[in-house]
Amino acid sequence: MLRTEYLSALVRDGVVFGDACEAAGLDTAVSPCPGWTVADLVWHLTEVHQFWRTMVAERLTHWDQCPRPARPADGELLAAYRTGFAATVEVLTAADPATETWTWSSDKTAGFVVRRMAQETAVHRWDAEQAAGRDAAIDAALASDGIDEFLSHFIQNRAEGTAPVGGSVHLHCTDVAGEWTVREVESGFDVAREHSKGDCALRGAANDLLLALWRRRPLSTVDVVGDTQVAARFVASTDLD
Repeated sequence: MLRTEYLSALVRDGVVFGDACEAAGLDTAVSPCPGWTVADLVWHLTEVHQFWRTMVAERLTHWDQCPRPARPADGELLAAYRTGFAATVEVLTAADPATETWTWSSDKTAGFVVRRMAQETAVHRWDAEQAAGRDAAIDAALASDGIDEFLSHFIQNRAEGTAPVGGSVHLHCTDVAGEWTVREVESGFDVAREHSKGDCALRGAANDLLLALWRRRPLSTVDVVGDTQVAARFVASTDLD
């Protein structure tokens, strides 16, 4: 996806996130995020946006250089989110994507942050709409890109105590372009953007595949072909905390 497409997605989903949270009510439980209320979800995304816009705007070289804001009273949360979100869009729109900044990934640029914020906001927009009683899918092209981002930057972070996956996994979007084959290697996972046969295949709409990877939805929401145990171990292997 192009940088302009990420920014457009961020604007769209960030606005809908705030509206959905307001419609749901701050005391409502967020089922995709066990133990969280909508108020917790609003504060989480407010903090995330504040952190990354500060990292980019001030070109900080380490995460601990960014101060943590105090959580406002619940009655002020949505206003704080919307103000911070507008500032985030302004900073990321103005930033040269090649600007160097600290990130936890191998990509230390503002371009990584723009993509990450579009993806983070899209998934939490989905969370918020679930809390509001809506089931609005993540945009298919953005979801396919989100799968690619997940496989590029998240799956190497193995959850403690998880068993080896024990096989290869092919992921295939059925509504938009997007195919990957993931093979377990000694150092973690090797990911290839290709069509090939794996020990199992996960097939479905990009939205459903992405939400399954983020463990928002069960594997039963996508087609699992081949070794179902390999598929289950693969999805369980990533540390999402």
